[in-house]
Amino acid sequence: MAKFTPQQAVDVLAVKQVIYEWGDELDIHNGLSMRAADCLTQDVRYNVGGQWREGLEAVEAFYGGRAKAMRSGAGLMTMRHIITSLRISFDDVDHAKVGYLLVFFAALGDGPFDTYCDPLAVADVKMECRRDADGEWRISMFDSGQIFKRG
Repeated sequence: MAKFTPQQAVDVLAVKQVIYEWGDELDIHNGLSMRAADCLTQDVRYNVGGQWREGLEAVEAFYGGRAKAMRSGAGLMTMRHIITSLRISFDDVDHAKVGYLLVFFAALGDGPFDTYCDPLAVADVKMECRRDADGEWRISMFDSGQIFKRG
């Protein structure tokens, strides 16, 4: 059973919010807007595309490169990240570990879509979040392992 102090309960809400903002950034802007900088630490460690990216600039370069490749091919995807079964624990007052289940839908083009679309992937996600010097919680590590993947 999770037992939190009143301050930890407030921090749980802040950590959840930054994770939801991160998911929204990916869904609405494909990771391309500067809002991603508000969700990630400057020194973030981020596993995406089967490779670890070190630092905010490397993460932004990945999403920029992916969008460029998609635009020159079939076009950008419409994505939706569904975050569920979120669990948070604290290492100390400024460091949290987060686990959750991610259900990920994606289709080429602009929605709404009227054809069937099953999930592209279901993943177990591990994150670490840190309260930065400005008092804001940000994601400092992202890693996931897909347990189901569309063929």
